[in-house]
Amino acid sequence: MVEFTKSYLQMRNFLFLALAALCFSANAQDNFGSAFKQINKEVQTNSNAYANLKDASSTIGHRLTGSENGAKAEEYAYNLLKSYGCEVKYQPFEVESWNRKTISVKVGPSSTAMKAVRAVTLAHSPVESKVTGEIIDVGNGLDADYQPLLEKVKGKIALIYLGVLPGSPKGTGSLHRSEKTAIATKYGAIGVIIINTVKNGVLLTGTASVTGKLIPIPAVCIGLESGMELKEKLKTAQQFSTIEMTNFSGLIKARNVIATFKGTEFPAEKIVVGGHLDSWDLATGAIDNGIGSFSVIDMARTFKKLNLKNKRTVEFVLFMGEEQGLLGSKAYVAQGKEDKTLDQVRFMLNYDMTNDPKGFSTSREEMEPLFTAWGADVVKIDTNFRNLFLAGASLHSDHQPFLLEGIPTGGGAGGRLPNNSGPFYHSDGDTFKLVDEQGLKNTVRYGAMLTYALANTGKIPVQKQTEEKLEAFLISQRLKEPLKIAGEWRWKD
Repeated sequence: MVEFTKSYLQMRNFLFLALAALCFSANAQDNFGSAFKQINKEVQTNSNAYANLKDASSTIGHRLTGSENGAKAEEYAYNLLKSYGCEVKYQPFEVESWNRKTISVKVGPSSTAMKAVRAVTLAHSPVESKVTGEIIDVGNGLDADYQPLLEKVKGKIALIYLGVLPGSPKGTGSLHRSEKTAIATKYGAIGVIIINTVKNGVLLTGTASVTGKLIPIPAVCIGLESGMELKEKLKTAQQFSTIEMTNFSGLIKARNVIATFKGTEFPAEKIVVGGHLDSWDLATGAIDNGIGSFSVIDMARTFKKLNLKNKRTVEFVLFMGEEQGLLGSKAYVAQGKEDKTLDQVRFMLNYDMTNDPKGFSTSREEMEPLFTAWGADVVKIDTNFRNLFLAGASLHSDHQPFLLEGIPTGGGAGGRLPNNSGPFYHSDGDTFKLVDEQGLKNTVRYGAMLTYALANTGKIPVQKQTEEKLEAFLISQRLKEPLKIAGEWRWKD
């Protein structure tokens, strides 16, 4: 057994070194230093991302998909790219969408003695709902939290902490709010109250649906202080709640915006660079995802301004509908499958709330030699770029539909959100005052450099994964459970 292990390790090391040698050999022919310097100078001197985002925030406001503001945002991005001389087009799609109307949440020791609590409806709650029931505390809202309760949850309103409660056992993982809502529904809850994790009563919005379609029970978010106070009361006495709401759900029309730079040598190989243009309607969405989408627009401007040549075709895509269930990126992938062009996509870079990256990330660890070699050239230009490399996969942004087709994904790594903006995620505090201009420029220049390198390297050493390899990969990334909850696990157990 020892000899087998030793032999296996030797073979694995040999293969890794061979792959590394291949990647570095390819990189030796890249000579991207000059182009990187051009990109750096252009972005540092002439970037429009900050000014454009400021203007859009003040003239458009929020960018909710399917709304009048959403249509204005689509036109704004299209006209901006057109003004830079880009080859730009709309990719229209029609989907079922959702937005909130009225909400009332009351809590108290009996069904007749309740007081109003500040709350916001979570997306894809029913069009109309009014439920009254006893509240039951299910902690972190994970499946394990329901096991001691089982039948006791039926007919009750589940109180769930958004993240991981302080004092939870070491190693306790978390799930997306939509996955926690799905679990509550499975155990028979008639409503869900999710406690936000941010101090000072900040309310979070977002979808509570794993499918992007209506859920059968109402789901709301309340502030941290209100939620923790309610948890304390439940330790000594019953508490009840009435949740009443109305919402809109129906077919809406939306448009992705795509700027295309055709490849000179491998035009049928495509690098997709995306960021979602849409936002929720509580604020202007400057951080989520103005800083990402307007960086993508400025990457396209930079490519055009410098007349950069790329061997592979590059598409800069502004996706709509991300917040309501990755609607735009799913439409892009569906269209690619229908017209047989999806197999052209060799790599997808996603910029969602990306700010001031310090390295590159990817779903495929085999890219480390190339990514770090390119990063070393970036460090020569700016030592603030630390050349971090992160490999791994996650869900819940526009890279997901590409990832689930086996396509390599990636983007920036190691950056931090500006001006303590993290607590204002999906809230009414997500406004332009949180944006940092240099952080935005860093996203543009490093993102443009990575895009240029992927578009021009001699050979990309990773391919689209087969179904078998993709299944094993997703399991290794611990994504099977959330995908099963979402109904997107297509493999047999």
